[in-house]
Formats: sequence, structure tokens, C-alpha cells
Amino acid sequence: MTDADDTTVASTSKSTKRTRLRSLYHSRKARQFRANSLNIVGLVIVLAIIASALFAPFLTPYDPTEQNLENRLESPSLEHPMGTDQLGRDILTRLVYGAQISLRIGVIVVAISLGIGTVVGVTAGYAGGYVDEALMRFVDILLAFPGLLLALVIAGILGPSLTNIMIALAVVGWTRYARVIRGSVLSVKEQEYIKASQLMGVSRVRIILRHILPNVIGPVVVLATIDMAGVILGTAGLSFLGLGAQPPTPEWGTMISEGRNYLQDAWWVVNFPGMAIMLAVLGFNLLGDGLRDVLDPRDTDAVQNKGL
Repeated sequence: MTDADDTTVASTSKSTKRTRLRSLYHSRKARQFRANSLNIVGLVIVLAIIASALFAPFLTPYDPTEQNLENRLESPSLEHPMGTDQLGRDILTRLVYGAQISLRIGVIVVAISLGIGTVVGVTAGYAGGYVDEALMRFVDILLAFPGLLLALVIAGILGPSLTNIMIALAVVGWTRYARVIRGSVLSVKEQEYIKASQLMGVSRVRIILRHILPNVIGPVVVLATIDMAGVILGTAGLSFLGLGAQPPTPEWGTMISEGRNYLQDAWWVVNFPGMAIMLAVLGFNLLGDGLRDVLDPRDTDAVQNKGL
């Protein structure tokens, strides 16, 4: 193949990708998502948090753990837009690096919860009978306890660390995925094409991977997006109680815990981390609501009539 042919193939590939992106942008579901301004707000907030986490070293010249007692409790200024804390550390820098921790924990916990919940939910929904009954009763037992309280107990037993927080939140969180996926599987497996595959002798594993899982992905994506908000909030709460990140780690909940004694004299030490948590939770909740509206065909008309 000549250089000209290689150039032609590359150009064709790029053109195809651009065409697909344009088709995706102008698709019906994309228009439904853009129809509600709150969906866009949620998407922008989430993208901003992800961008700040990815490019943290380039967004601020300060070290998130370096102390400078000469600059302790400085109010917001051009040099320190969000002020400094009780040890002279730049709060904006710590918030940006804290986004890395919150997102990393959120992704790991959601991935673990999703994996366990998918296995349990698919097994219970597809197998049915005694298997379904036993698994769902176990799920009901776990759901009988308040989620954050159960996570608090588990984290307290395991000891204070971010790893133990992730374990605690994953143990609590997978039950929601199991129930949602089980319900979707019960509905999908009664479809005619599933019964036809069974009559044709298609293996259970192939039916689950090729036919069932792709049809239950919508509710799972919505739940995972909203669950990110819950994990971030739970991580901050447990860290505030001293069970998560330990100083000088720039975690949002730990920052609030360290600065709560200076609330009257230096409001920025606590308020800015609190605002970061609020925006992160709000962003993922709004994005999850938007995805739910788009991925639920029953709400198509409602989505088209939404907007501010």
C-alpha cells in the first residue's frame, strides 16, 4: 500500500468518526437530553470536576500538603483565591487535589458495587426459584440497615483509611444494583426472543451476555451516575468522623473536619470544601436524572416538554 493510500484510509477513517459524532450529537436521545437545562448544568459540573482532577498539577502552583505558617488563615485574595487554612495551605489547591480522591473512590466503589450487584441480580433474576428467594432475602436483610450507619460500623471495625472506606461503601452499595438488575432481568427474560433462544439450545451464558445484559444497561447507568453522588457524600461524611482520609491528605470531608474549629474566624476554611461537596453531589444527581429521562422510553414526551 502506498503513502497516498495510507493517507486516503486515514482521511476516510477520520471522516467516518466525525460523521458518527455528528449523528450522535443530533440523535433523538441527545436532543432530549439537551432539552432540559438542568441536564446541561449537571453535565458541565461533572466535566469541570473531572477536568480539575485530571489537570490538578497545572491549575495551581502550590503543593496541597506543604505548610506555611506565616500565611495561616489568610482570607481569599488574588494570591490565594479561596484563602489558606490553619496551616497556611492553599485551599483551592487542596480542593482540586481532593477532587482526584473523591472521583477515584467513587469510580472504584461504583465499579465494585456494580460488579457484585450484576452477578447477584442476574443470577437471582434468571435462575428464579429458591436461588432467587435466598439471594433476595439476604439483600433485604442488608437493606434493612441504614446504609451510612452500616458503612460507619464496617469502617469502624476495619479502621480509618481510604481503602477501608471503599470496602465499607461497596459492601453497602451493591444491594441496590442487585435489586434493580434482578427486576430488569425478570422482565427481559420473558420476552419472546429469549424464549426462542432457549428453545434453540443457546447456552445460558450466551443468552445472558448477548441478550439480557445489553437490555438492562440503561437503569444501571442511571443508578451508577446517581450512586457516584452518594459515594462522594458518604466518603466525606466518614472522613469527617475520622474514619477515612487522614491528615494531611486533601480530602474534602477531612478538610471540613480540620477547619470546623475556625468557622467563626475563618469561614472560608470550611465553606469552600462544603461547596465542593455540594456541587459534586448536585452535578451527579442532575446528570443521573437527565440520563434517567433519556433512557426511559416512557418519559419521552415528558422530557421533550421539560426545560427552564
